[in-house]
Amino acid sequence: MTPAAFPSIDAFPERPAPLEEACAAGPRDMAAVLRFALSRRIEGDARPILITATRAWLSEYGRPYGPGLPGLSLILAPVNTAVEALWALEQALRSGAVSLALGAVDAATLTQTRRLDFAAKQGGCVGLVLPRGLDGLSAARRRWRISTLASAVDPDDARAPGALRLTAELVRGRGERPGAWMLEQDDETHRLRLADRLAGDGLAAISHAGAPSGLAA
Repeated sequence: MTPAAFPSIDAFPERPAPLEEACAAGPRDMAAVLRFALSRRIEGDARPILITATRAWLSEYGRPYGPGLPGLSLILAPVNTAVEALWALEQALRSGAVSLALGAVDAATLTQTRRLDFAAKQGGCVGLVLPRGLDGLSAARRRWRISTLASAVDPDDARAPGALRLTAELVRGRGERPGAWMLEQDDETHRLRLADRLAGDGLAAISHAGAPSGLAA
Protein backbone atom coordinates (compact mmCIF):
# COMPACT_ATOMS: atom_id res chain seq x y z
CA MET A 1 0.00 0.00 0.00
CA THR A 2 1.37 3.40 -0.93
CA PRO A 3 1.54 6.27 1.60
CA ALA A 4 -1.16 8.11 -0.35
CA ALA A 5 -3.58 5.28 0.43
CA PHE A 6 -3.45 6.05 4.15
CA PRO A 7 -5.95 8.49 5.69
CA SER A 8 -4.64 11.80 7.02
CA ILE A 9 -2.49 11.13 10.08
CA ASP A 10 -4.10 13.97 12.01
CA ALA A 11 -7.58 12.47 11.78
CA PHE A 12 -8.53 10.60 14.95
CA PRO A 13 -10.68 7.60 13.92
CA GLU A 14 -13.79 8.53 15.87
CA ARG A 15 -16.02 5.91 14.25
CA PRO A 16 -15.14 2.54 15.76
CA ALA A 17 -14.42 -0.63 13.82
CA PRO A 18 -16.55 -3.72 14.52
CA LEU A 19 -13.72 -5.14 16.63
CA GLU A 20 -10.93 -3.25 18.38
CA GLU A 21 -8.50 -3.96 21.20
CA ALA A 22 -7.28 -1.63 23.95
CA CYS A 23 -4.73 -2.34 26.64
CA ALA A 24 -3.33 -0.33 29.54
CA ALA A 25 0.19 1.05 29.20
CA GLY A 26 0.68 0.38 32.92
CA PRO A 27 -1.16 -1.11 35.91
CA ARG A 28 -2.60 2.27 36.90
CA ASP A 29 -4.08 2.99 33.47
CA MET A 30 -7.01 0.55 33.54
CA ALA A 31 -9.58 3.22 34.49
CA ALA A 32 -8.47 5.21 31.43
CA VAL A 33 -8.79 2.08 29.29
CA LEU A 34 -12.38 1.58 30.42
CA ARG A 35 -13.21 5.24 29.81
CA PHE A 36 -11.73 4.98 26.31
CA ALA A 37 -13.50 1.69 25.63
CA LEU A 38 -16.89 3.06 26.68
CA SER A 39 -16.41 5.97 24.28
CA ARG A 40 -16.02 3.64 21.30
CA ARG A 41 -19.74 2.97 21.04
CA ILE A 42 -21.41 4.57 18.03
CA GLU A 43 -22.81 7.94 19.01
CA GLY A 44 -26.58 7.95 19.33
CA ASP A 45 -26.87 4.17 19.78
CA ALA A 46 -29.15 3.77 22.79
CA ARG A 47 -28.70 0.02 23.21
CA PRO A 48 -27.06 -1.01 26.50
CA ILE A 49 -23.38 -1.79 26.97
CA LEU A 50 -22.21 -5.18 28.18
CA ILE A 51 -19.01 -5.74 30.15
CA THR A 52 -17.83 -9.27 30.78
CA ALA A 53 -14.79 -10.21 32.85
CA THR A 54 -13.67 -12.93 35.18
CA ARG A 55 -14.36 -12.49 38.87
CA ALA A 56 -10.59 -12.46 39.43
CA TRP A 57 -10.24 -9.51 37.00
CA LEU A 58 -13.08 -7.63 38.70
CA SER A 59 -11.50 -8.29 42.08
CA GLU A 60 -8.21 -6.85 40.83
CA TYR A 61 -9.55 -3.75 39.03
CA GLY A 62 -12.98 -3.22 40.59
CA ARG A 63 -16.47 -3.12 39.13
CA PRO A 64 -17.56 -0.26 36.85
CA TYR A 65 -19.85 2.12 38.71
CA GLY A 66 -22.94 2.57 36.54
CA PRO A 67 -24.36 5.69 38.29
CA GLY A 68 -21.06 7.43 37.60
CA LEU A 69 -21.68 7.05 33.87
CA PRO A 70 -24.87 9.05 33.22
CA GLY A 71 -26.70 8.27 30.03
CA LEU A 72 -25.29 4.75 29.79
CA SER A 73 -27.08 1.51 30.55
CA LEU A 74 -24.56 -1.09 31.70
CA ILE A 75 -24.91 -4.86 31.89
CA LEU A 76 -22.18 -6.54 33.94
CA ALA A 77 -21.59 -10.23 33.23
CA PRO A 78 -19.04 -11.69 35.66
CA VAL A 79 -17.74 -15.14 34.76
CA ASN A 80 -15.29 -17.65 36.18
CA THR A 81 -12.93 -18.24 33.26
CA ALA A 82 -11.59 -16.51 30.16
CA VAL A 83 -13.33 -19.13 28.01
CA GLU A 84 -16.66 -18.11 29.53
CA ALA A 85 -15.83 -14.43 28.97
CA LEU A 86 -15.15 -15.11 25.28
CA TRP A 87 -18.44 -16.98 24.98
CA ALA A 88 -20.41 -14.19 26.69
CA LEU A 89 -18.72 -11.55 24.51
CA GLU A 90 -19.45 -13.41 21.28
CA GLN A 91 -23.07 -14.09 22.20
CA ALA A 92 -23.69 -10.46 23.16
CA LEU A 93 -22.19 -9.20 19.91
CA ARG A 94 -24.09 -11.69 17.78
CA SER A 95 -27.41 -10.92 19.47
CA GLY A 96 -27.49 -7.30 18.35
CA ALA A 97 -29.01 -6.40 21.74
CA VAL A 98 -26.08 -4.20 22.78
CA SER A 99 -24.39 -1.17 21.27
CA LEU A 100 -21.00 -2.12 22.66
CA ALA A 101 -19.59 -5.24 24.31
CA LEU A 102 -16.35 -5.16 26.28
CA GLY A 103 -14.48 -8.30 27.23
CA ALA A 104 -11.50 -8.46 29.57
CA VAL A 105 -9.91 -11.40 27.77
CA ASP A 106 -6.19 -12.03 27.57
CA ALA A 107 -4.33 -13.95 24.84
CA ALA A 108 -7.31 -14.56 22.56
CA THR A 109 -6.25 -16.45 19.44
CA LEU A 110 -6.58 -15.22 15.86
CA THR A 111 -9.44 -17.65 15.29
CA GLN A 112 -11.26 -16.46 18.40
CA THR A 113 -10.94 -12.79 17.44
CA ARG A 114 -12.15 -13.60 13.92
CA ARG A 115 -15.27 -15.08 15.47
CA LEU A 116 -15.74 -11.92 17.54
CA ASP A 117 -15.27 -9.70 14.49
CA PHE A 118 -17.86 -11.69 12.54
CA ALA A 119 -20.28 -11.63 15.48
CA ALA A 120 -19.97 -7.83 15.82
CA LYS A 121 -20.70 -7.36 12.13
CA GLN A 122 -23.64 -9.73 12.34
CA GLY A 123 -25.09 -7.91 15.36
CA GLY A 124 -24.41 -4.42 14.04
CA CYS A 125 -22.51 -3.41 17.16
CA VAL A 126 -18.98 -2.78 18.41
CA GLY A 127 -16.74 -5.22 20.26
CA LEU A 128 -13.72 -4.27 22.33
CA VAL A 129 -11.28 -6.80 23.73
CA LEU A 130 -9.29 -5.61 26.76
CA PRO A 131 -6.13 -7.75 26.91
CA ARG A 132 -3.13 -7.19 29.18
CA GLY A 133 -0.89 -6.72 26.14
CA LEU A 134 -0.94 -6.53 22.36
CA ASP A 135 1.29 -9.48 21.54
CA GLY A 136 0.18 -12.12 19.10
CA LEU A 137 -2.09 -12.04 16.07
CA SER A 138 -5.58 -10.57 16.15
CA ALA A 139 -8.44 -9.89 13.76
CA ALA A 140 -9.12 -6.56 15.49
CA ARG A 141 -8.89 -3.73 12.97
CA ARG A 142 -7.37 -1.36 15.53
CA ARG A 143 -5.17 -2.03 18.53
CA TRP A 144 -4.78 0.75 21.11
CA ARG A 145 -2.46 1.42 24.04
CA ILE A 146 -3.98 3.79 26.60
CA SER A 147 -2.12 5.95 29.13
CA THR A 148 -3.46 8.21 31.85
CA LEU A 149 -2.52 11.89 31.73
CA ALA A 150 -2.86 14.64 34.29
CA SER A 151 -6.35 16.10 34.17
CA ALA A 152 -7.09 19.42 32.51
CA VAL A 153 -7.29 22.56 34.63
CA ASP A 154 -10.75 23.36 35.93
CA PRO A 155 -11.89 26.55 34.14
CA ASP A 156 -13.48 27.88 37.34
CA ASP A 157 -10.82 26.86 39.88
CA ALA A 158 -7.17 26.46 38.95
CA ARG A 159 -6.59 24.36 42.09
CA ALA A 160 -9.26 21.81 41.18
CA PRO A 161 -8.93 18.88 38.76
CA GLY A 162 -10.65 19.38 35.43
CA ALA A 163 -11.64 17.00 32.67
CA LEU A 164 -10.16 13.50 32.55
CA ARG A 165 -7.38 13.24 29.98
CA LEU A 166 -5.65 10.27 28.41
CA THR A 167 -3.39 9.34 25.54
CA ALA A 168 -4.75 6.93 22.94
CA GLU A 169 -1.93 5.42 20.90
CA LEU A 170 -2.93 3.54 17.78
CA VAL A 171 -0.34 0.77 17.73
CA ARG A 172 -1.82 -1.01 14.73
CA GLY A 173 -4.55 -0.01 12.34
CA ARG A 174 -5.51 -1.93 9.25
CA GLY A 175 -4.86 0.53 6.41
CA GLU A 176 -4.12 3.31 8.92
CA ARG A 177 -0.90 4.83 10.16
CA PRO A 178 -0.02 4.55 13.85
CA GLY A 179 -0.42 7.74 15.84
CA ALA A 180 -1.20 9.12 19.28
CA TRP A 181 -3.87 11.55 20.41
CA MET A 182 -4.60 13.37 23.64
CA LEU A 183 -8.27 12.95 24.48
CA GLU A 184 -10.36 14.47 27.24
CA GLN A 185 -13.83 13.83 28.58
CA ASP A 186 -16.60 16.16 27.52
CA ASP A 187 -18.82 16.67 30.58
CA GLU A 188 -21.84 17.50 28.43
CA THR A 189 -21.79 14.50 26.11
CA HIS A 190 -19.84 12.16 28.46
CA ARG A 191 -17.71 11.14 25.50
CA LEU A 192 -14.05 11.68 24.70
CA ARG A 193 -12.92 14.44 22.37
CA LEU A 194 -9.60 15.82 21.20
CA ALA A 195 -8.08 17.99 23.91
CA ASP A 196 -8.45 21.70 23.18
CA ARG A 197 -4.78 22.34 22.62
CA LEU A 198 -4.75 19.69 19.90
CA ALA A 199 -8.00 20.68 18.22
CA GLY A 200 -6.16 22.26 15.32
CA ASP A 201 -3.77 19.47 14.39
CA GLY A 202 -5.17 16.44 16.21
CA LEU A 203 -1.96 14.44 16.45
CA ALA A 204 0.28 14.44 19.48
CA ALA A 205 3.51 12.51 18.98
CA ILE A 206 3.90 11.88 22.67
CA SER A 207 3.35 8.17 23.17
CA HIS A 208 6.25 7.26 20.89
CA ALA A 209 8.66 9.02 23.20
CA GLY A 210 6.93 7.62 26.30
CA ALA A 211 3.75 9.34 27.34
CA PRO A 212 3.60 10.63 30.90
CA SER A 213 1.54 8.44 33.13
CA GLY A 214 -0.35 9.14 36.32
CA LEU A 215 -2.99 7.77 38.61
CA ALA A 216 -6.14 6.59 36.90
CA ALA A 217 -9.17 8.71 37.58
